[in-house]
Amino acid sequence: MKLCTNVNEVKEMEGYFKIITNSIEIRVQFLTETILRIRAGFDGDFAEESYSLVMTAWEDRMDGLLKGQRKRVVPATASLSQTEGQAILTGSQLKVVIEKDPFRICVYDKEGTCLHSDIVDLGYLEDSNHRRIHTSEISPQDCFYGFGEKSGQWNKAQKFLSMSPKDAMGYNPKETDSLYKHIPFYIKLNRSSKKAVGYFYHNTYECDFDMGREKSNYWKPHSRYRTDGGDIDLFLISGPSIREVVSRYTDLTGKSAMLPRYALGYLGSSMYYPELEADCDDAITEFIDTTKEEDIPVDGFQLSSGYTSQDTQQGVKRCVFTWNEKRFKNPRDFFAQMKKRGITVSPNVKPGILLSHPNLEQMKAKDIFVKDSQSDEPGIGTWWGGKGVFADFTKPVTRSVWKEMLKENVLEMGTCSVWNDNCEYDSMVDKDCRCDFEGKGGTIGQLKSVMSNIMCQITDEAIHETFDNTRPFIVCRSGHSGIQRYAQTWAGDNLTCWDSLKYNIATILGMSLSGVANQGCDIGGFYGTSPEAELMVRWIQNGIFQPRFSVHSVNTDNTVTEPWMYGNHTGYIRDAIKFRYRLIPYLYSLMERAHETGLPIMEPMCSAFQNDPACYEEGIDFMIGDSLLVANIVEKGALTRSVYLPEGETFYDFYTRERFEGGQTIEFPVTMASIPLFVREGAIIPMAANQMNNLTTESVTGIHLLLAAGKDNSFTLYEDDGTTLNYQNGDYLKTQLIMTSGEQTVLEFKQEGSYQTTVESIYLDVIRRDKAPFWITLDGEELPHFLYRKKFEAADCGWYYSQTLKSVQIKYPNPKKDCRLVISFQQFDMIGM
Repeated sequence: MKLCTNVNEVKEMEGYFKIITNSIEIRVQFLTETILRIRAGFDGDFAEESYSLVMTAWEDRMDGLLKGQRKRVVPATASLSQTEGQAILTGSQLKVVIEKDPFRICVYDKEGTCLHSDIVDLGYLEDSNHRRIHTSEISPQDCFYGFGEKSGQWNKAQKFLSMSPKDAMGYNPKETDSLYKHIPFYIKLNRSSKKAVGYFYHNTYECDFDMGREKSNYWKPHSRYRTDGGDIDLFLISGPSIREVVSRYTDLTGKSAMLPRYALGYLGSSMYYPELEADCDDAITEFIDTTKEEDIPVDGFQLSSGYTSQDTQQGVKRCVFTWNEKRFKNPRDFFAQMKKRGITVSPNVKPGILLSHPNLEQMKAKDIFVKDSQSDEPGIGTWWGGKGVFADFTKPVTRSVWKEMLKENVLEMGTCSVWNDNCEYDSMVDKDCRCDFEGKGGTIGQLKSVMSNIMCQITDEAIHETFDNTRPFIVCRSGHSGIQRYAQTWAGDNLTCWDSLKYNIATILGMSLSGVANQGCDIGGFYGTSPEAELMVRWIQNGIFQPRFSVHSVNTDNTVTEPWMYGNHTGYIRDAIKFRYRLIPYLYSLMERAHETGLPIMEPMCSAFQNDPACYEEGIDFMIGDSLLVANIVEKGALTRSVYLPEGETFYDFYTRERFEGGQTIEFPVTMASIPLFVREGAIIPMAANQMNNLTTESVTGIHLLLAAGKDNSFTLYEDDGTTLNYQNGDYLKTQLIMTSGEQTVLEFKQEGSYQTTVESIYLDVIRRDKAPFWITLDGEELPHFLYRKKFEAADCGWYYSQTLKSVQIKYPNPKKDCRLVISFQQFDMIGM
């Protein structure tokens, strides 16, 4: 074992501070004023070779691979002072106190709040199994969120969590661990201080986290991070807000990709269609045509791997980069037919190659596979339909060969979208199987977590090389820290049950706080018997708020989960999906915000309302952006719904505009049609005034702005063409909406960018319950006032006060320039006049 019990020396080096303990060297670096790097060098070489980081202050072996993604910064400055018992590192925002004997490291913010402290004796150690361990002091007041993709309750205090990605089909939504992702990052939020700090363990080996489940009377309450290898390489990220932590974590690992607009549409899918014996292409196009007959919006189809099924000596097997010509008579024509319908098809691609694959020998000759631990033959593991071998994406030649196979067999058929699947490398039992690791050599145990990220990176490159000026749409089930740079993700093959509907929400929210803004869970459940009608409706009503919205299934009762599967409930489902499409201006703007800042689209209550500890345990209700509180119904047979409204806030019922003060729990009746929503005071929610059914072929022609104008706020409405890379050269339109409340409520529109908007009309819906306006002006010109609703509806421009909604309704042609709207609520004294 290696134990760090005392300090021999603390010394300032160029760009970092060196701590020589009795056992190993530990380095402390102020990467930025708010991000501290603490690295315990158990391997002794402090090698810099990261597939994860996009911000560094040092040379790294992967700089070439991540060229164009990675930026180099100059470390923040800090001063060193020492006494016999302590060394103190003081930066502008953080202070590190190194206690020498016994040894531990404590970190404080500039107000003196302790953000982190090691546990004496247990702080940094290597156990007899050569696992590296970091142990931190915690408090009963601490809550823990994130950890990437996790099942169960929202707050992970006193939980034990494993990070060993699995192909977890039909997982228990409350108990199964691990799922599909390896993101060793979490956020600690203290109930007393209300301050947040992030812990990112920069390491690719399998690991586990004990968040206070273990208890020993010899040490204070503690959490433990334990990994199978590599250094303890901790990036400690201060807040104090959760949002600041998430933004800074994504400064390190990358912001979410700017996906095409259609990636927010309904993505149809089912394993049923590609598994038909023949004419799967016709069945899929018929599915799309049926959505149009049923008046259900749709934008994509996720094509499961049945299209690759081939007759082999071992029977019909899935063989990557092949097409079954009986099922898909002419793949190019199939993609062309889908494109005519405005549908983007995302074919499933897997990194494993069966030993019965007809092209295995040609692939082996190119030396692209993970090698056996004892020979130069490919390492063998269990795969779909038998034994198989696995692509080694840490090898440059593999990336080159894979890219060409992907182009020839998938992309050149006519799609710029790929679904990378089953890339957990879960079935390679011999973790000593060897990987190239950019020529250095490593093991699959060390590197399997990054394979999905690299696979998505080269998929992204292949799409750019195949299509001019085209935004890739990549979907991936697995992922390591930074997967958000390339792909939309989802939480794999969930179980069809009410618990999945309920607990999958916390799973998505955990990913949101782990830097992955664009993700979701299969709507309706993937594995099991078909969902009953009520469950299907409630799951759709919840799913419309997930950034990734896909109904996908492999039902065990020979059924297919489709929006119209229960005819007498289809209306509820149609209404919900159409509402999703009306929310697209808001959702697309939030996706662009995530691309710029890393902030969530679907945000947990503890993050949105950090000043109210009553929100810290909430894992079902959530916010969409800053303005919309979603309180979905997730219990079977519910007749009422209770929701806690955060303290210090005011909310309005989305439908009735009834006003509620925060700090209370309200209960209200619900029906099958209910999608409970609450508008936060200060809300700015842009929606489409026209109903779109396809985001590829249709555009927003009118904006409906819902405003709760009792509080100052701002929001940036984002527009571009939705599919090209032109936005990177300024061909976008950012309209900053600045709302100033008061007796004269002012809404300013300030535009940036060269994109020519498709929006022709503006309709404002301004909640104001106490009184109607006196007058309204647009750029100084008074708008006509209508007292009769029908005349207002017939006009192109003017305003009307709705007594039913207690809301000011305003409409006018889009000026397509900066403008200023003033709504005067000053008292109109008719008697005095």
